[in-house]
Amino acid sequence: MVLSRELLEKLACPRCKGEMDYNQDKNRLDCHQCRLSYRVVDDIPVLLIDEAETIQ
Repeated sequence: MVLSRELLEKLACPRCKGEMDYNQDKNRLDCHQCRLSYRVVDDIPVLLIDEAETIQ
């Protein structure tokens, strides 16, 4: 299932409070300002900075 547009408009990066882009292929939310990627598990974004991965 894809994250709803309404949810995506409300979500912000927990570190910088900036916009995030949904990468549907990888099922992740990416913050290009912080260069962090957050996973989505069972359609629920895991927005924990400690669990984010760095974008290459």
